[in-house]
Amino acid sequence: MTLPFLLSVPHAGLKIPDEVERINLLSPQQIAEDGDEGAAEIYDLKDHVTAVVTTEIARAYVDLNRAEDDRRKDGIVKTHTCWDVKIYSEPLPENTVQALLKKYYRPYHEQLTHLSLQDSVKLGIDCHTMAVVGPPVGPDPGIERPLICLSNGDQTCPAAWLSSLAGELENTFGARVSINVPFRGGYIIRSHSRELPWIQIEFARTGAPTNPEKRNGLLQALQAWYAGGLDDKAPPLPRFPGTGPKLSSG
Repeated sequence: MTLPFLLSVPHAGLKIPDEVERINLLSPQQIAEDGDEGAAEIYDLKDHVTAVVTTEIARAYVDLNRAEDDRRKDGIVKTHTCWDVKIYSEPLPENTVQALLKKYYRPYHEQLTHLSLQDSVKLGIDCHTMAVVGPPVGPDPGIERPLICLSNGDQTCPAAWLSSLAGELENTFGARVSINVPFRGGYIIRSHSRELPWIQIEFARTGAPTNPEKRNGLLQALQAWYAGGLDDKAPPLPRFPGTGPKLSSG
């Protein structure tokens, strides 16, 4: 069964853009720690969903889950990592910032919009991992986090969908799933919910369950969730309606 889902995995990349490599100060370990370690493995579901969008570029250099005008030090083109580590040996000129946005940021979002408009896609899932304890610039610095957090921003999908998916994940992993705490959903789900319903999911970067176990458990939960009430052939439980007209592709 192919699930009619579009997966976005924006923070799995580890590559330094050529445009900034000369002035980069981060070690490979620091680049990995600023991104979503394990995301590439956990969300490797391309054979089971309609589409997956991801990137090789590391979050430390271009954060695809930020608004284009977010110029904070942990914004779209950062000056510091989420651990407050300086990224560059000198300030980035504006023309370099614009080159990064043009080459990496805008094409990612254009691809999400294009795929969101396909009839074969019914839901977007923005896929992340999170530190076990909140980092300095997080919404919960120093606080231990749950194994899984689901978010729907300002109703980027119906609350009932979030609650029923949380139940499937709790059944699969035997752990409580948090809803909208510590994350309420980032820019990707908020901006693209005009086109399609979206959910954000975060797995804590724990050693147990392992990444393969998280991947297999997530797939099992998504399949059960869809077949149990979101599949057109299933009984009339909470399901994917049209959720209003999609944006025109023209």
